[in-house]
Amino acid sequence: MKANTIIDFHCHIFPPEIISKRESYQRKDRAFELLYQNPKAKLITAEELVTNMTSEGITKSVVFGFPWKDSEIYRLHNDYVIESIRKFPDKLIGFVCFLPSEDSNLVENEIFRCLDLGLSGIGEISWYLGDISEIVKHLTGVMEIAKGKDVPVLIHTNEPIGPNYPGKTNMTINGIHKIVETYNQNKIVLAHWGGGIFFYQLLKKDIRSLYENVWFDTAASPYLYTKEIYKIAVEILGPQKIVFGSDYPLISPSRYIREMEEAGLSEEQLSQLLYKNAYRLLKGGI
Repeated sequence: MKANTIIDFHCHIFPPEIISKRESYQRKDRAFELLYQNPKAKLITAEELVTNMTSEGITKSVVFGFPWKDSEIYRLHNDYVIESIRKFPDKLIGFVCFLPSEDSNLVENEIFRCLDLGLSGIGEISWYLGDISEIVKHLTGVMEIAKGKDVPVLIHTNEPIGPNYPGKTNMTINGIHKIVETYNQNKIVLAHWGGGIFFYQLLKKDIRSLYENVWFDTAASPYLYTKEIYKIAVEILGPQKIVFGSDYPLISPSRYIREMEEAGLSEEQLSQLLYKNAYRLLKGGI
């Protein structure tokens, strides 16, 4: 089965300047160095992403940059995302990205600026050098803006156990839950299956209602999980709570779609994961 329309909810693009001066930017940001010090870790431009989308049959992609600590760098990167969605308006949907910090005015001004210039959400919010619990207090203003503008917030999560890899940070199920509990009126997308927290939707009391506004993306699934994850997650969450995200250029979208089909998802379930859920979340940005 090949869906006629596919929205990839999780892609990274970089300005040519950062790509060409990669080592220089690694010296400027320790988190960027941790993720991209290996030369095999790909950095791609918007043009390269669109070329891959065409070859793999992806209709639209949600794109964002990197959570730089330096406001000048994340502003430069967000400017590139804005430029890219204007260049490819039928292909790309942009999110504003930054590292939440104590300087809330800088971050909040950047969010307003980018949303006013056409971006459709916030994310991927990541914190690679600290514990997830440290970030909750810095999200209040961010989440207030997102709620007021009715835009989704994509938050990086990862499983608390298992092997280490670039981008895996110190994280607990309780820490992930604390973000959802604190900001449960926001539209939140937990990347990478929420680090496995979706399993706790099976608890009988309290939890499911708190997650009414939470979705889970599939980013890095072929790297992290067996293909059974798709069927199991659909059974626990329902197909309406999952959005397809490839984390491209980490993994090609076609690999996910093949695994979803092999896992036995129905045509309707596939359409919800690959398109319908993202469409509902991005109603103002499609």
